[in-house]
Amino acid sequence: MFEVFSRSYYLGRLYVTPTDDEHASMQTDQHERINDAVYTSGEGIERLDAPLVMKLESGHFPVHGDDGVPENTLAVPESVLDRTQITNPPSLKEVFLARRERARQLLEFAGAWPPAGAENEYPDAGT
Repeated sequence: MFEVFSRSYYLGRLYVTPTDDEHASMQTDQHERINDAVYTSGEGIERLDAPLVMKLESGHFPVHGDDGVPENTLAVPESVLDRTQITNPPSLKEVFLARRERARQLLEFAGAWPPAGAENEYPDAGT
């Protein structure tokens, strides 16, 4: 679904559709598979529900799992979709997925790292 694009991103194509939710989401099992393949280090037990960080056109945003979203679909809040040139959703679009270290950097910058409720699981979160 995603292939290496650069040192900071993978590139994939997903159907982008609007949602009334406050955050972007994709199908839970798919979210966990991508999280496992891209964000885990392979050392010990790691969370698979941490948000993925995606970029659509020029905007970055965290993506959570949601069983109500169809597979291969990225449900994006209207406020995010309004800042894109997508005029007729759902549309198959190129989406960038931040690689592990880039995602963490972006989430730290946005004040969303470590994931809510997981402060004790990421003791080096402030480093």
